[in-house]
Parts: sequence; C-alpha cells; structure tokens
Amino acid sequence: MGKCEKCGFENNMQYDKYCRSCGYELPQEEVEQITEVPVPKKSGTKNKRIGMFVGIIVGLLTMYAAQHFIFSSDLFSIDKSVAQLANEINKNCPMMIDSETKLDNTIALPNKTFQYNYTLVNMVKEAVDTLEIKNALEPNIINFVKTNPQMKEIRDHKITINYYYKDKNGAYLFQVKVPPALYK
Repeated sequence: MGKCEKCGFENNMQYDKYCRSCGYELPQEEVEQITEVPVPKKSGTKNKRIGMFVGIIVGLLTMYAAQHFIFSSDLFSIDKSVAQLANEINKNCPMMIDSETKLDNTIALPNKTFQYNYTLVNMVKEAVDTLEIKNALEPNIINFVKTNPQMKEIRDHKITINYYYKDKNGAYLFQVKVPPALYK
C-alpha cells in the first residue's frame, strides 16, 4: 500500500499504475531483472590432468614418508628414549647442581640430541666474559661425557649433548655442544 502523491489516497502500489481516486500516475518500484549468464563448461580433460597430477604428488609423498619411517625406525626409537630420559630428569627440576649452577630442565631435540638447560644463578651477561667461561667449562664437560659411567648409554647410542647456559635474568650466555665425534 502507498499514498498517491497528488491526493493522498491509499492505493495498492503493487497492482495499481494509476491512483483510484484522482487518476494520477503512481510511482512504480523498479524491479531488478536478473538474467542468467550461461557459464561455459570446463573441459573434463583439464580437470583429469589436475587430479592425476595431485594423485601423483600425494603418492610420491606417501612413498617418501613410508620409506622415511621404515628406514629410520631406529632413530625414532632412540629419539623416543631420549624424550623419556628428559621427562624422568625433569621430574626433579629445577635443581641446584652447585652454588653457581641450577639445572632448569632437559629437552629431547630431533636427530638424537639431548639438551641440558642451565642457569648460572650469580651471573649477569653484561658483567661476565662469556667466551672465557665457555672455554673454561668446555673441556670439563667433554671429559665428563667421555668418562662418566652414567653417560655410557648416551655414548653407546651416539647421542649429541648440548649444554645451554643462561644468566640469572634468563639471557643466553653460551652453549657447549658435544657431538659423538668429541667423546669417541
């Protein structure tokens, strides 16, 4: 319903073109006409090629993954054992090793790598020579890994050991990396 602009009579705007009272032409709402545009059909051969290409890629990736896991099952087993070792040690962390050193935690890293995370509780990075401290600790750490009976399993499985040090504020100081080549 709508009023005529000239006389104010209520007309049915949907059906009436002219006012029923005065005959004045009523404004008509414009109806938007929608026309369908035909979409050209894509050729089936192009879709088949894409599907075949995707299938080949997925197949190759699947073969690679299967090969990788089958042939690296020993590595997976060792990495899993290293992760279990880290979890066991972490049950007692953090713990003070000596008056200067706190073991925060341990983590198992990929590729047969085990890392000890330490804090030097009385040091601030800006006040110490990190290279001097690293050079003093590194020979002792390597000797410890080479000779300590508790490290035998680590040596037998050729696990790389990282000793990561930070200062009392959590700032990185240095890292000592002991790969199997250093403790053979």
